Amino acid sequence: MNANSILEIVGQLPIDEQIVLVQQIWDEIAKHGNLPLSDAKRAELDRRLAAYQANPGGVVPWEQIREDRRKA
Repeated sequence: MNANSILEIVGQLPIDEQIVLVQQIWDEIAKHGNLPLSDAKRAELDRRLAAYQANPGGVVPWEQIREDRRKA
């Protein structure tokens, strides 16, 4: 079985199941150690961390964003 045949099967799944599968695949990849970050991604993460540290109460938890999106 190759990647194209797997994608054909995955394409038949409902979108929510495809998303779960992608998350599971990413988690499996991440188990193998630190993934390299580009300078731009590292800078963006640093910027977001600094913004959070400056105003920790000004964020919306992921669970709330996900729930709001599901209701939309």
